[in-house]
Amino acid sequence: MPQEEINLQPVDHITTDAIGPAGQRVFYIQAQRGHQTVTLIAEKFQVQSLAIGIERFLEEIAEKYPDLPSISPDFHEEAMRIHPPVDPFFRIANIGLGFNIDEDLIVLVIHELVPELEEFEDEETEADDEPQVEPSVARFWCTRSQLMALGRWGMEVVSRGRPLCPQCGEPMDPEGHFCVKKNGGHSRN
Repeated sequence: MPQEEINLQPVDHITTDAIGPAGQRVFYIQAQRGHQTVTLIAEKFQVQSLAIGIERFLEEIAEKYPDLPSISPDFHEEAMRIHPPVDPFFRIANIGLGFNIDEDLIVLVIHELVPELEEFEDEETEADDEPQVEPSVARFWCTRSQLMALGRWGMEVVSRGRPLCPQCGEPMDPEGHFCVKKNGGHSRN
């Protein structure tokens, strides 16, 4: 059984955002229902993967259920900003998507990243004796329109990072950039 289960069904608001200067941003996913706000820490690649996954998932739903009403990502940038206080509940390990046709809601199932327990070298202690730490899980139930807005906003947030080097494709820092391709393919080492 998970340490803690959060179930916001349905959410009033769901978003993703990044706080901090380019190159040092911390990414978040945040959902609200009534007075309850749940904020989770994400990695940039997770936000980007989620945005791409949402687009594909919505396409699959539209193909499988063509009679569903059409949707639109009606949002404004200010409305998509993360709401303070930003007090993360946990760091995200993985995210899954599911669809409930009866309620026409999509669920984001998000599992907590749990640090692995240190293994003891004591031969007398067996792995079965160690208590298993179950990750917490959050379920955010969203409309298809909310999810489409989340996906499109997520791509916008991810794209606001450091500019990419036109030579090697790596992010460039404001202080400078060591480009492997400009160095004849040799690394710094």
